[in-house]
Amino acid sequence: MTVTRKSGEKAVLIGISYAHQNEGEAEEYLSELSFLAKTAGAEPLKSFIQKLDTPNPRTFVGAGKIEEIAWFVSENKIDIAVFDDELSPSQLRNIERVLGCRILDRTNLILDIFAGRARTSYARTQVELAQYQYFLPRLAGLWTHLERQRGGIGLRGPGEAEIETDRRIIREKIALLKIRLKKIDTQMAIQRKNRSKMVRVALVGYTNVGKSTIMNLLSKSDVFSENKLFATLDTTVRKVVIGNLPFLLSDTVGFIRKLPHDLVESFKSTLDEVRESDLLMHIVDVSHSQFEEQINVVRETLKELGSNNKPAIIIFNKIDAFTYTVKEDDDLTPLVKENYSLADLKKTWMSSEENHRSVFVSAKTRENIEELRNLLYEEVKKIHIARYPYNNFLFEMPPTP
Repeated sequence: MTVTRKSGEKAVLIGISYAHQNEGEAEEYLSELSFLAKTAGAEPLKSFIQKLDTPNPRTFVGAGKIEEIAWFVSENKIDIAVFDDELSPSQLRNIERVLGCRILDRTNLILDIFAGRARTSYARTQVELAQYQYFLPRLAGLWTHLERQRGGIGLRGPGEAEIETDRRIIREKIALLKIRLKKIDTQMAIQRKNRSKMVRVALVGYTNVGKSTIMNLLSKSDVFSENKLFATLDTTVRKVVIGNLPFLLSDTVGFIRKLPHDLVESFKSTLDEVRESDLLMHIVDVSHSQFEEQINVVRETLKELGSNNKPAIIIFNKIDAFTYTVKEDDDLTPLVKENYSLADLKKTWMSSEENHRSVFVSAKTRENIEELRNLLYEEVKKIHIARYPYNNFLFEMPPTP
């Protein structure tokens, strides 16, 4: 159940700067929303941010701001207005009446990207289930949109009876999709059980931090990678051998701020690769201005999955793209994060993360990849020896380059 869209549709982006946020954070959130919109095939023309304590219950932003947006939409023939939070069914209807264009919230946009990127029947089933669960309470608003699109004599709108019929059909589809996913979940659980003798390592991280690129480097495979959000949806598992030590490495879907709950539930089996892993490789884009917040988002998601206490290696990727502002010697202002050099960050993170070892790499230029391989070898070796104490003789030789 994909959302139909034309490539290059013109879009505006709308967000709220809450009291606990600074202006830079709100702009960064809309920058991420812009990246999401571009990934979906839209062309963002303008962003609107309003400072509010809570969203307006009718139109998300205030009356004056929604009128300002409506004028811009009309003047520039905007196709889509994208909101950086999930909208209620009534908000969707009210905003569409004012703006007169298609309305998407963050959840709907992410679901649409997932629908476009799902390749296997399993991933498509997972996304379809999440979409139906999202659209079910919003059917009346969707019918309003269709009614205006169709128009004309004899096409005045479906009426309440037809909406109720559609609700029943969607509920039946949701039930069938859940049954189908349950069967697939059972099959995948058996597959994972058959692989349980080997140490299992899972790549986790915010979306677009370079997980698939690192997967390709370590496994010498060709997992699809692209500079777009959610390039990987289906879990990929590869056997990797470092030195004389084999283990299984899995690449999983990237996390993101406000990842829709229905999507997390639908992708339960995909995320079981994380739950059942022995070691996590947490990939971080150190060149991103909000990388610390992204680390927290990933950790919160891992906490939801019950996997936050697993052994982990933190891999700070993209050091080739890292930049910072040099603080002059005579500058008396306190040192802030923007002035931290890569050496400063290494000292900070390597000393503060007592339970997690870390390494700074560039998957693009392959800088420090050998250091990563050696660190990974050491951590997998610990797990292997603890599980198979009588096989210690296998590890007398160090890993080969």
